[in-house]
Amino acid sequence: MHNDIEEVIITQQQLQQKVAELGQHISHDYKGRAPLLLLCVLKGALMFVADLARAIDLPLEMDFMVTSSYGSATESSGVVRIVKDLEEPIAGKHVLLVDDIVDSGLTLHYLLEVLRTRNPASLRVCTLIDKVKERAKVVTPHYIGFQVADRFVVGYGLDYAQHYRNLPYIGVLKPEVYQAPIDGADTSGKGR
Repeated sequence: MHNDIEEVIITQQQLQQKVAELGQHISHDYKGRAPLLLLCVLKGALMFVADLARAIDLPLEMDFMVTSSYGSATESSGVVRIVKDLEEPIAGKHVLLVDDIVDSGLTLHYLLEVLRTRNPASLRVCTLIDKVKERAKVVTPHYIGFQVADRFVVGYGLDYAQHYRNLPYIGVLKPEVYQAPIDGADTSGKGR
């Protein structure tokens, strides 16, 4: 699995340090507005939200959504579906949507539109990775872990065809890996 990684761009230590910093910043910003609802976009943000929740020194609630726009492809299909919706209403709550990566902006833009109709007291976004690129939809996260170049990254929850999520770092996947067939993956050669 590690042999499929071209380059480690964010180490495990850098991830831990950044999550701690984000936790402190969020704790400061939401002090007195608790409970905070961390809304995790599964599956990619699972590792991140688990560590982030432990780094936030406030009462908080957690809920989860599952969306689909990639499947096994390396590029968003442009069609976002909510596969699993929230368990509880968010009206009047301070919601922090936690996502793994902002890439095309399509999924995040769609989710924000949907969530705003549910009348939260506030709605912000925290993303681990913000890809520096032109986006189909303009979205601006309030909290950003790392900005990275437009390369195909995996690890710490980020995947390719459901693989590599368990890597303890963020790395760039070798192009020959995602250009070759993997158990029904889209091999069109399109970039993420």
